[in-house]
Amino acid sequence: MDTEVLVVGAGPTGMTLANELRLAGVSTVVADRLSRRSELSKAGGVQSRTLEAFDQRGLMESLLGTGNYPTSSGHFAGIPLSPEHARHRLPWRSVPQVAIEGFLEQHLATHGIHIRRDHELTGLDQDEDGVSVTFVDSTSLRCRYLVAADGAHSTVRSLLRAGFPGQAGTATVLSADVRLSGADQVASHTWNDDGNWVALFPLGTDSQGREMRRLVVGGPGRSVPRETPITEEEIRDGLRRVFGSRIELLELRYARRLTNAARQVEHYRHGRVLLAGDAAHIHLPLGAQGMNTGIQDALNLGWKLGGVVRGWAPEDLLDTYHAERHPVGAAVLRNVQAQSLLMDWVGTRAPEVLAAKELFAAMTRLPEVQRHLGDLLSGMAIRYEMPGSGTHPLVGRSAPDLALGPVRSHELLRSGRGVLLDPADRFAKVADLWSDRVDRAGQGADTEPMLIRPDGYVCWAGDPDDLEAALGRWFGEPR
Repeated sequence: MDTEVLVVGAGPTGMTLANELRLAGVSTVVADRLSRRSELSKAGGVQSRTLEAFDQRGLMESLLGTGNYPTSSGHFAGIPLSPEHARHRLPWRSVPQVAIEGFLEQHLATHGIHIRRDHELTGLDQDEDGVSVTFVDSTSLRCRYLVAADGAHSTVRSLLRAGFPGQAGTATVLSADVRLSGADQVASHTWNDDGNWVALFPLGTDSQGREMRRLVVGGPGRSVPRETPITEEEIRDGLRRVFGSRIELLELRYARRLTNAARQVEHYRHGRVLLAGDAAHIHLPLGAQGMNTGIQDALNLGWKLGGVVRGWAPEDLLDTYHAERHPVGAAVLRNVQAQSLLMDWVGTRAPEVLAAKELFAAMTRLPEVQRHLGDLLSGMAIRYEMPGSGTHPLVGRSAPDLALGPVRSHELLRSGRGVLLDPADRFAKVADLWSDRVDRAGQGADTEPMLIRPDGYVCWAGDPDDLEAALGRWFGEPR
């Protein structure tokens, strides 16, 4: 074997996965077809749950220290969610994908993992022992497992002939990174009476300290073929139709057309090949949920794949990756499609759509609806089905952040190992059987006992008689 795991694709999903495998002690190669890292901003926000995960690995403060990234409460279908109803420890931050990619690539490099660029995959063959791949320059590589994180047009997915059902793109909108004048007091989404609309989101500042924004323009007649060139005049026309002369374009940095295609692979696992991120699911990029969902795919898969490669986890632990993440991806597709409809994305101004949006907007003024949507969009509403792990309300949810003497519980996950919180100091004997994979902590703390997986999700709480079974289910046979 040339390496234990090959990760194809050096976006946020692929590099997050590489870092998880590094923590697990797994040799990893990251290959990308591009000769250099993209300088395009792409996605523009990091959800609360993703920030929590970065914090659990000790990366959040360093990431946020790379620039000026404003906080945001987000929106659903263009309807703002009030920050006063947010109940998450870490608020949404406007961090462009380009900043995340640069940070992760540098972080991996400091730990000896360097992206192999100009490595375009052309062939793939797997057998009982591993996966053999070839690249465009005729070089080859042999690995035990391969993870496809190579984007919406995934070569790996095509080579697997993996089913990718869903909705083809039927319309486009324009998205651009710009500098504007007069935009300081503008709401995130603004419509005019004829269906034209503009969305604006902060992207922090450029190297000269000037404010950058993500601009999205849509409405009647604005859905054109994706390959149609974007001009400054097209952008200025969209701004004029909605804002008149109040807002002007100062500089255009980058622009593309977005489609409303929505697809998801039928299976996230194909033997020794697994798919993650946009290789597994694509949808209209509302709320940066594509990037965040991909990063969380990597966090779910990384420790499981690490355990299988290192030999302490059974092979079927990898099946829980599909079982847990496929429903999450499907739910994201549904909520994005609902948002697209309520936003009147193509500017139909259909009476039934406007009526539905008016009713929905009124409902969102209810605090409980705001909290529900905030949980949904932040990633905090996720609850994995964990058969055999008990019925305690914490099981399957991200672990609460708890004070445990001089540390907080999220800091205990920085090693990438599991954590057993044992406040009454009663589980030392059983915990010792898994002490090479699970740390025991929290003695004397004011909390209930719980078992936390390396990805930060509770996999046992409540009945002490269920603890040993949960340890065996998620962390393999005792030593």
